[in-house]
Amino acid sequence: MRVAFSIFKGFPHGGVARDLRKLATECLARGHAARIYAMTWRDKPVPGAEIVTMPTPGLRGHVRQRRFAAAVAAHLRDHAVDLVVGMNKMPGIDVYFAGDSCFVAKARAQRPWLYRLTARYRHFAAFERAVFRAGAQTRILAISPRETDVYAATHHTPAHRFHPLPPGLERDRATADADAARAVRRTLGIGAGEWLLLFVGSGFVKKGLDRALRGLAALPETLRAETRLCIAGTDRATRFQRLARRLGVAERVRFLGGRDDVPALLRAADGLVLPAYDENTGTVILESAAAGLPALVTANCGYASFVADHDTGIVTPEPFDQARFNADLERLLTSPARSGWAERGRALGRNECLYAMAAQAVDLLERFAAHPRTAERAAAGRHRVLASGDAPVSA
Repeated sequence: MRVAFSIFKGFPHGGVARDLRKLATECLARGHAARIYAMTWRDKPVPGAEIVTMPTPGLRGHVRQRRFAAAVAAHLRDHAVDLVVGMNKMPGIDVYFAGDSCFVAKARAQRPWLYRLTARYRHFAAFERAVFRAGAQTRILAISPRETDVYAATHHTPAHRFHPLPPGLERDRATADADAARAVRRTLGIGAGEWLLLFVGSGFVKKGLDRALRGLAALPETLRAETRLCIAGTDRATRFQRLARRLGVAERVRFLGGRDDVPALLRAADGLVLPAYDENTGTVILESAAAGLPALVTANCGYASFVADHDTGIVTPEPFDQARFNADLERLLTSPARSGWAERGRALGRNECLYAMAAQAVDLLERFAAHPRTAERAAAGRHRVLASGDAPVSA
Protein backbone atom coordinates (compact mmCIF):
# COMPACT_ATOMS: atom_id res chain seq x y z
CA MET A 1 0.00 0.00 0.00
CA ARG A 2 1.22 3.50 -0.87
CA VAL A 3 -0.04 6.13 1.56
CA ALA A 4 0.42 9.88 1.38
CA PHE A 5 -0.10 12.06 4.45
CA SER A 6 -0.71 15.80 4.22
CA ILE A 7 -0.10 18.32 6.99
CA PHE A 8 0.19 22.07 6.85
CA LYS A 9 3.02 22.38 9.38
CA GLY A 10 5.13 19.69 10.97
CA PHE A 11 6.93 20.97 14.06
CA PRO A 12 8.44 19.39 17.19
CA HIS A 13 6.00 18.78 20.05
CA GLY A 14 2.92 19.47 17.89
CA GLY A 15 0.11 17.04 18.69
CA VAL A 16 -1.05 16.55 15.08
CA ALA A 17 2.53 16.02 13.89
CA ARG A 18 3.06 13.45 16.65
CA ASP A 19 -0.04 11.56 15.49
CA LEU A 20 1.19 11.66 11.90
CA ARG A 21 4.52 10.16 12.99
CA LYS A 22 2.67 7.32 14.76
CA LEU A 23 0.56 6.52 11.70
CA ALA A 24 3.43 6.74 9.22
CA THR A 25 5.71 4.65 11.44
CA GLU A 26 3.04 1.95 11.76
CA CYS A 27 2.54 1.93 7.98
CA LEU A 28 6.26 1.56 7.39
CA ALA A 29 6.54 -1.23 9.99
CA ARG A 30 3.95 -3.18 7.99
CA GLY A 31 5.89 -2.80 4.76
CA HIS A 32 3.81 0.00 3.24
CA ALA A 33 5.26 3.08 1.55
CA ALA A 34 4.67 6.44 3.25
CA ARG A 35 4.99 9.94 1.82
CA ILE A 36 4.46 13.14 3.79
CA TYR A 37 3.40 16.43 2.16
CA ALA A 38 3.94 19.57 4.22
CA MET A 39 4.14 23.31 3.64
CA THR A 40 6.88 23.33 6.28
CA TRP A 41 8.51 20.44 8.13
CA ARG A 42 10.64 21.36 11.14
CA ASP A 43 10.18 18.06 12.96
CA LYS A 44 12.63 15.17 12.93
CA PRO A 45 12.64 12.93 9.84
CA VAL A 46 10.40 9.87 9.89
CA PRO A 47 12.83 7.03 9.08
CA GLY A 48 11.80 5.38 5.83
CA ALA A 49 9.22 8.00 4.83
CA GLU A 50 9.52 10.35 1.88
CA ILE A 51 8.98 13.96 2.94
CA VAL A 52 7.91 16.42 0.25
CA THR A 53 7.90 20.03 1.41
CA MET A 54 5.87 22.51 -0.61
CA PRO A 55 6.49 26.07 0.55
CA THR A 56 3.65 28.21 -0.77
CA PRO A 57 3.64 32.01 -1.21
CA GLY A 58 1.07 34.29 0.34
CA LEU A 59 0.83 36.77 3.18
CA ARG A 60 -2.23 35.11 4.69
CA GLY A 61 -2.35 31.57 6.05
CA HIS A 62 -5.57 30.62 4.32
CA VAL A 63 -4.15 31.67 0.93
CA ARG A 64 -1.08 29.50 1.52
CA GLN A 65 -3.27 26.57 2.49
CA ARG A 66 -5.31 26.78 -0.72
CA ARG A 67 -2.17 26.87 -2.79
CA PHE A 68 -0.75 23.95 -0.84
CA ALA A 69 -3.86 21.84 -1.53
CA ALA A 70 -3.57 22.60 -5.24
CA ALA A 71 0.17 21.78 -5.24
CA VAL A 72 -0.44 18.43 -3.51
CA ALA A 73 -3.14 17.58 -6.05
CA ALA A 74 -0.80 18.40 -8.92
CA HIS A 75 2.03 16.31 -7.49
CA LEU A 76 -0.27 13.35 -6.91
CA ARG A 77 -1.31 13.31 -10.57
CA ASP A 78 2.25 12.31 -11.45
CA HIS A 79 3.07 10.36 -8.27
CA ALA A 80 -0.05 8.31 -7.55
CA VAL A 81 -0.77 6.62 -4.23
CA ASP A 82 -3.51 4.34 -2.94
CA LEU A 83 -4.73 6.66 -0.19
CA VAL A 84 -4.27 10.30 0.82
CA VAL A 85 -4.67 10.86 4.56
CA GLY A 86 -5.19 14.47 5.63
CA MET A 87 -4.02 15.49 9.08
CA ASN A 88 -5.67 18.84 8.36
CA LYS A 89 -8.97 19.42 6.57
CA MET A 90 -8.65 20.08 2.86
CA PRO A 91 -10.19 18.94 -0.43
CA GLY A 92 -8.87 15.94 -2.31
CA ILE A 93 -8.12 13.64 0.63
CA ASP A 94 -9.51 10.13 1.01
CA VAL A 95 -9.26 9.97 4.80
CA TYR A 96 -9.26 12.70 7.42
CA PHE A 97 -7.64 12.14 10.81
CA ALA A 98 -9.96 14.26 12.94
CA GLY A 99 -7.45 15.86 15.26
CA ASP A 100 -9.10 19.29 15.20
CA SER A 101 -12.45 20.50 16.46
CA CYS A 102 -15.30 21.70 14.24
CA PHE A 103 -14.44 25.13 12.86
CA VAL A 104 -17.93 26.06 11.66
CA ALA A 105 -19.55 25.18 14.99
CA LYS A 106 -16.95 27.20 16.91
CA ALA A 107 -17.36 30.19 14.59
CA ARG A 108 -21.12 30.15 15.07
CA ALA A 109 -20.85 29.87 18.86
CA GLN A 110 -17.87 32.12 19.57
CA ARG A 111 -17.76 34.78 16.83
CA PRO A 112 -20.10 37.60 15.75
CA TRP A 113 -22.05 36.89 12.57
CA LEU A 114 -19.96 39.41 10.61
CA TYR A 115 -16.98 37.06 10.95
CA ARG A 116 -18.74 34.71 8.52
CA LEU A 117 -18.35 37.31 5.79
CA THR A 118 -14.56 37.27 5.97
CA ALA A 119 -12.28 35.50 3.49
CA ARG A 120 -10.71 33.57 6.34
CA TYR A 121 -14.03 32.12 7.46
CA ARG A 122 -15.06 31.24 3.90
CA HIS A 123 -11.78 29.40 3.37
CA PHE A 124 -11.83 27.30 6.53
CA ALA A 125 -15.53 26.57 6.20
CA ALA A 126 -15.05 25.43 2.58
CA PHE A 127 -12.13 23.15 3.50
CA GLU A 128 -14.18 21.66 6.34
CA ARG A 129 -17.24 21.14 4.14
CA ALA A 130 -15.07 19.41 1.53
CA VAL A 131 -14.44 16.70 4.14
CA PHE A 132 -17.69 16.56 6.11
CA ARG A 133 -20.54 17.53 3.76
CA ALA A 134 -23.18 14.87 3.35
CA GLY A 135 -22.29 14.05 -0.27
CA ALA A 136 -18.53 13.73 0.24
CA GLN A 137 -16.77 10.35 0.21
CA THR A 138 -14.03 11.14 2.73
CA ARG A 139 -13.67 8.61 5.54
CA ILE A 140 -13.10 10.13 8.97
CA LEU A 141 -10.85 8.65 11.64
CA ALA A 142 -12.61 9.98 14.72
CA ILE A 143 -10.66 10.33 17.96
CA SER A 144 -13.20 12.33 19.99
CA PRO A 145 -16.78 11.06 20.44
CA ARG A 146 -17.82 14.50 21.65
CA GLU A 147 -16.51 16.23 18.53
CA THR A 148 -17.93 13.52 16.25
CA ASP A 149 -21.40 14.50 17.43
CA VAL A 150 -20.64 18.18 16.74
CA TYR A 151 -19.41 17.49 13.21
CA ALA A 152 -22.39 15.27 12.42
CA ALA A 153 -24.88 17.84 13.70
CA THR A 154 -23.18 20.74 11.89
CA HIS A 155 -22.61 19.14 8.48
CA HIS A 156 -25.16 16.27 8.47
CA THR A 157 -22.33 13.83 7.87
CA PRO A 158 -23.60 10.22 7.56
CA ALA A 159 -22.69 8.11 10.59
CA HIS A 160 -21.12 5.34 8.49
CA ARG A 161 -18.27 7.65 7.44
CA PHE A 162 -17.02 8.06 11.02
CA HIS A 163 -14.59 5.38 12.20
CA PRO A 164 -13.83 5.76 15.94
CA LEU A 165 -10.31 5.21 17.23
CA PRO A 166 -8.97 4.63 20.75
CA PRO A 167 -6.35 6.96 22.24
CA GLY A 168 -2.77 6.79 21.03
CA LEU A 169 -0.50 7.28 24.03
CA GLU A 170 3.24 6.91 23.67
CA ARG A 171 4.52 4.33 26.10
CA ASP A 172 7.46 6.43 27.26
CA ARG A 173 5.11 8.97 28.88
CA ALA A 174 4.99 6.96 32.13
CA THR A 175 8.54 5.58 32.18
CA ALA A 176 10.45 8.32 34.06
CA ASP A 177 11.79 7.21 37.44
CA ALA A 178 12.08 9.06 40.74
CA ASP A 179 15.69 10.06 40.07
CA ALA A 180 14.68 11.77 36.80
CA ALA A 181 11.85 13.54 38.62
CA ARG A 182 14.16 14.80 41.35
CA ALA A 183 16.64 16.01 38.73
CA VAL A 184 13.92 18.00 36.94
CA ARG A 185 12.73 19.63 40.18
CA ARG A 186 16.30 20.49 41.07
CA THR A 187 16.96 21.98 37.62
CA LEU A 188 13.77 24.05 37.78
CA GLY A 189 14.60 25.25 41.30
CA ILE A 190 11.53 23.65 42.88
CA GLY A 191 12.06 23.29 46.61
CA ALA A 192 11.16 20.15 48.57
CA GLY A 193 8.21 21.88 50.21
CA GLU A 194 6.84 23.49 47.03
CA TRP A 195 4.00 22.41 44.77
CA LEU A 196 4.71 22.12 41.04
CA LEU A 197 1.77 22.68 38.70
CA LEU A 198 2.31 21.71 35.07
CA PHE A 199 0.68 23.08 31.93
CA VAL A 200 1.62 21.15 28.77
CA GLY A 201 0.78 22.02 25.20
CA SER A 202 1.39 24.34 22.29
CA GLY A 203 -1.48 26.74 21.72
CA PHE A 204 -1.61 28.74 24.93
CA VAL A 205 -4.77 30.64 24.00
CA LYS A 206 -7.09 27.74 23.21
CA LYS A 207 -5.70 25.56 26.00
CA GLY A 208 -6.63 28.23 28.55
CA LEU A 209 -3.31 29.37 29.98
CA ASP A 210 -4.93 32.66 31.05
CA ARG A 211 -7.40 30.67 33.18
CA ALA A 212 -4.55 28.74 34.78
CA LEU A 213 -2.70 31.97 35.63
CA ARG A 214 -5.81 33.47 37.20
CA GLY A 215 -6.32 30.27 39.18
CA LEU A 216 -2.76 30.45 40.49
CA ALA A 217 -3.24 34.08 41.51
CA ALA A 218 -6.47 33.20 43.35
CA LEU A 219 -4.92 30.52 45.58
CA PRO A 220 -4.84 31.34 49.29
CA GLU A 221 -1.75 33.41 50.02
CA THR A 222 0.14 30.72 51.92
CA LEU A 223 -0.55 28.07 49.28
CA ARG A 224 0.25 30.46 46.41
CA ALA A 225 3.63 31.24 47.98
CA GLU A 226 4.42 27.51 47.91
CA THR A 227 3.21 26.85 44.35
CA ARG A 228 4.96 27.23 40.99
CA LEU A 229 3.44 26.90 37.54
CA CYS A 230 5.65 25.62 34.72
CA ILE A 231 4.47 25.83 31.10
CA ALA A 232 5.91 23.34 28.60
CA GLY A 233 5.00 24.16 25.01
CA THR A 234 5.84 26.23 21.97
CA ASP A 235 3.84 29.43 21.50
CA ARG A 236 4.07 33.18 21.94
CA ALA A 237 4.42 33.83 25.64
CA THR A 238 4.55 37.65 25.80
CA ARG A 239 0.86 38.33 26.49
CA PHE A 240 0.77 35.67 29.20
CA GLN A 241 3.94 36.98 30.81
CA ARG A 242 2.25 40.39 30.97
CA LEU A 243 -0.85 38.82 32.49
CA ALA A 244 1.25 37.03 35.12
CA ARG A 245 2.86 40.36 36.06
CA ARG A 246 -0.54 42.08 36.34
CA LEU A 247 -1.80 39.25 38.55
CA GLY A 248 1.30 39.46 40.75
CA VAL A 249 2.45 35.87 40.12
CA ALA A 250 5.22 36.38 37.56
CA GLU A 251 7.85 35.11 39.99
CA ARG A 252 5.83 31.90 40.45
CA VAL A 253 5.57 31.18 36.70
CA ARG A 254 8.16 29.76 34.33
CA PHE A 255 7.91 29.23 30.56
CA LEU A 256 9.98 26.20 29.55
CA GLY A 257 9.41 26.16 25.78
CA GLY A 258 9.11 22.90 23.89
CA ARG A 259 10.50 19.98 25.89
CA ASP A 260 11.70 16.49 25.08
CA ASP A 261 11.61 15.41 28.74
CA VAL A 262 7.83 15.48 29.25
CA PRO A 263 7.84 12.06 30.99
CA ALA A 264 10.18 13.41 33.66
CA LEU A 265 8.12 16.60 33.97
CA LEU A 266 4.96 14.56 34.50
CA ARG A 267 6.67 12.49 37.18
CA ALA A 268 8.13 15.57 38.86
CA ALA A 269 4.90 17.60 39.02
CA ASP A 270 2.17 17.58 41.68
CA GLY A 271 -0.74 18.45 39.38
CA LEU A 272 -1.63 19.01 35.74
CA VAL A 273 -3.92 21.87 34.66
CA LEU A 274 -5.72 22.01 31.31
CA PRO A 275 -8.53 24.60 31.54
CA ALA A 276 -9.08 24.64 27.78
CA TYR A 277 -11.46 26.79 25.80
CA ASP A 278 -11.33 24.19 23.05
CA GLU A 279 -9.58 20.80 23.17
CA ASN A 280 -10.49 18.02 20.76
CA THR A 281 -8.94 15.29 22.93
CA GLY A 282 -6.17 16.38 25.31
CA THR A 283 -3.78 13.44 25.14
CA VAL A 284 -1.75 14.93 27.99
CA ILE A 285 -4.73 14.15 30.26
CA LEU A 286 -4.12 10.42 29.76
CA GLU A 287 -0.35 10.85 29.86
CA SER A 288 -0.59 12.49 33.26
CA ALA A 289 -2.90 9.75 34.54
CA ALA A 290 -0.48 7.03 33.41
CA ALA A 291 2.31 8.88 35.22
CA GLY A 292 0.25 9.02 38.43
CA LEU A 293 -0.24 12.79 38.17
CA PRO A 294 -3.68 14.11 39.23
CA ALA A 295 -5.23 16.47 36.67
CA LEU A 296 -7.66 19.38 36.68
CA VAL A 297 -9.34 19.72 33.27
CA THR A 298 -12.38 21.40 31.77
CA ALA A 299 -15.33 19.25 30.74
CA ASN A 300 -15.03 20.27 27.07
CA CYS A 301 -11.74 18.37 26.68
CA GLY A 302 -12.35 15.22 24.66
CA TYR A 303 -10.58 12.97 27.15
CA ALA A 304 -12.06 14.64 30.26
CA SER A 305 -14.44 11.67 30.45
CA PHE A 306 -11.50 9.44 31.40
CA VAL A 307 -10.81 11.66 34.42
CA ALA A 308 -14.45 11.49 35.48
CA ASP A 309 -15.01 7.80 34.74
CA HIS A 310 -11.77 6.59 36.37
CA ASP A 311 -11.58 9.26 39.10
CA THR A 312 -8.04 10.42 38.32
CA GLY A 313 -8.55 14.08 39.20
CA ILE A 314 -11.11 16.87 38.86
CA VAL A 315 -13.28 17.94 35.92
CA THR A 316 -14.43 21.55 36.00
CA PRO A 317 -17.92 21.71 34.42
CA GLU A 318 -19.04 23.72 31.43
CA PRO A 319 -19.97 26.51 31.07
CA PHE A 320 -16.67 27.55 32.57
CA ASP A 321 -16.71 29.53 35.78
CA GLN A 322 -13.39 31.00 36.92
CA ALA A 323 -14.37 31.00 40.60
CA ARG A 324 -15.27 27.31 40.40
CA PHE A 325 -11.99 26.56 38.67
CA ASN A 326 -10.05 28.49 41.32
CA ALA A 327 -11.66 26.39 44.06
CA ASP A 328 -10.98 23.21 42.09
CA LEU A 329 -7.32 24.18 41.71
CA GLU A 330 -6.95 24.60 45.47
CA ARG A 331 -8.61 21.19 45.93
CA LEU A 332 -6.28 19.59 43.37
CA LEU A 333 -3.31 20.48 45.59
CA THR A 334 -4.81 19.92 49.03
CA SER A 335 -7.43 17.16 48.76
CA PRO A 336 -6.86 13.94 50.72
CA ALA A 337 -8.07 12.17 47.55
CA ARG A 338 -4.76 12.92 45.79
CA SER A 339 -3.15 9.54 46.49
CA GLY A 340 -6.26 7.73 45.23
CA TRP A 341 -6.32 9.84 42.03
CA ALA A 342 -2.68 8.95 41.40
CA GLU A 343 -3.17 5.24 42.05
CA ARG A 344 -6.22 4.99 39.78
CA GLY A 345 -4.39 6.94 37.08
CA ARG A 346 -1.49 4.50 37.07
CA ALA A 347 -3.99 1.63 36.85
CA LEU A 348 -5.62 3.31 33.86
CA GLY A 349 -2.21 3.66 32.27
CA ARG A 350 -1.83 -0.12 32.26
CA ASN A 351 -4.86 -0.49 29.98
CA GLU A 352 -3.58 -1.55 26.54
CA CYS A 353 -6.49 0.19 24.83
CA LEU A 354 -4.82 3.54 25.50
CA TYR A 355 -1.98 2.67 23.13
CA ALA A 356 -3.93 1.13 20.23
CA MET A 357 -4.69 4.14 18.02
CA ALA A 358 -1.98 3.74 15.37
CA ALA A 359 -2.50 0.00 14.91
CA GLN A 360 -6.27 0.33 14.57
CA ALA A 361 -5.96 3.34 12.27
CA VAL A 362 -3.66 1.48 9.88
CA ASP A 363 -5.99 -1.54 10.00
CA LEU A 364 -8.66 0.81 8.67
CA LEU A 365 -6.38 2.33 6.03
CA GLU A 366 -5.59 -1.15 4.74
CA ARG A 367 -9.29 -1.90 4.55
CA PHE A 368 -10.03 1.36 2.72
CA ALA A 369 -7.23 0.77 0.20
CA ALA A 370 -8.50 -2.76 -0.51
CA HIS A 371 -11.57 -1.34 -2.28
CA PRO A 372 -10.63 -0.43 -5.87
CA ARG A 373 -13.19 2.39 -6.15
CA THR A 374 -11.41 4.31 -3.39
CA ALA A 375 -8.50 5.26 -5.64
CA GLU A 376 -10.84 6.16 -8.52
CA ARG A 377 -12.87 8.50 -6.33
CA ALA A 378 -9.71 10.01 -4.90
CA ALA A 379 -8.22 10.70 -8.32
CA ALA A 380 -11.45 12.35 -9.47
CA GLY A 381 -11.58 14.43 -6.32
CA ARG A 382 -7.99 15.58 -6.68
CA HIS A 383 -8.62 16.71 -10.26
CA ARG A 384 -11.65 18.67 -9.02
CA VAL A 385 -9.49 20.51 -6.48
CA LEU A 386 -8.03 22.66 -9.25
CA ALA A 387 -11.40 23.42 -10.81
CA SER A 388 -13.77 23.81 -7.88
CA GLY A 389 -14.53 26.77 -5.66
CA ASP A 390 -13.42 24.75 -2.63
CA ALA A 391 -9.74 25.31 -3.33
CA PRO A 392 -8.91 28.12 -5.74
CA VAL A 393 -5.26 28.36 -6.66
CA SER A 394 -5.00 32.10 -6.23
CA ALA A 395 -6.24 34.55 -3.65
